[in-house]
Amino acid sequence: MTGGSGFVGRRLVPRLTETGVRIRLLARDTVWLGEQATSTEVVHGDLANREALERLVSGADAVIHLAGAIAAPDRATFDRINAQGTATIAAIAAGHGVGRFVHLSSMAARQPDLSDYGASKLAGEATLLEHAGAMSWVILRPPAVYGPGDRATLPLITQLIRRHAILPGAATNRTSLIHVDDLADALISLAANDSPQGTVHEIDDGKSGGYSWADLAQIAGRTEGISVNVHHLAKPVMMAVAHCASAFARLTGKPAILTPGKVRELYHPDWVARHDLLVESCSWRPKIDFAEGVASTLQWYRHHQWLPAGT
Repeated sequence: MTGGSGFVGRRLVPRLTETGVRIRLLARDTVWLGEQATSTEVVHGDLANREALERLVSGADAVIHLAGAIAAPDRATFDRINAQGTATIAAIAAGHGVGRFVHLSSMAARQPDLSDYGASKLAGEATLLEHAGAMSWVILRPPAVYGPGDRATLPLITQLIRRHAILPGAATNRTSLIHVDDLADALISLAANDSPQGTVHEIDDGKSGGYSWADLAQIAGRTEGISVNVHHLAKPVMMAVAHCASAFARLTGKPAILTPGKVRELYHPDWVARHDLLVESCSWRPKIDFAEGVASTLQWYRHHQWLPAGT
């Protein structure tokens, strides 16, 4: 597995361990692995280290490729990690006779014109097709992933439990979601089977038509026992902030999370999952809707003091 120290990876490894599977992780720094560093075999390196990747996939039945950049200073960096990194590990895995390759992409790949991130994820999918050889492969495109341990969605979920939520986008925007544990279970199911093969699947929590911001605020507010009024930030305001954040990032050399590309993603009207949720081709089914998922996520945030108890 690559990306074991990330948000999805940290939830996936314990669930894989429970199945009795032997796990080998690629990691640059074991500090971020926590307890996983003692329960798995760790190969030190990154996607640019061919020697480490050779050790990682040697003798493996399946590869789950999670690693990728969600923030980067420029398109070239996104491509180096999300596209070339995928090409490298796919080619090495194919060369070692790995039977199954499960690649976690992103629904952003559906709209590569919006952001460098989305374009690089689509390029990563293309490189997998090019280098997979005889391997059985499948690509998952999740929408926004949330759940316990995720800092990326913390600001948005925090807004959803305020009486006046200040949010990006527009009232007409709709999006799908998926809880991290449902996504982890889908990855496990796909890694353990050869079907589906050679296909790209969008995946969500089973909510037909997705959610509006008002839907999410109503559900989160009901969990907290409050009524939430949604107010949308104008896109030019968010774009101005994103340009400032990007300029500061260039000065500091650190990638910005809020970029013009990310703003274009946030204001895109349709991030609703398409296709069949894999139900026609494997045994996986989503189990966690947003009402259950946001309640457990808030509980986790408060237990770990990411949110004050009274928030």
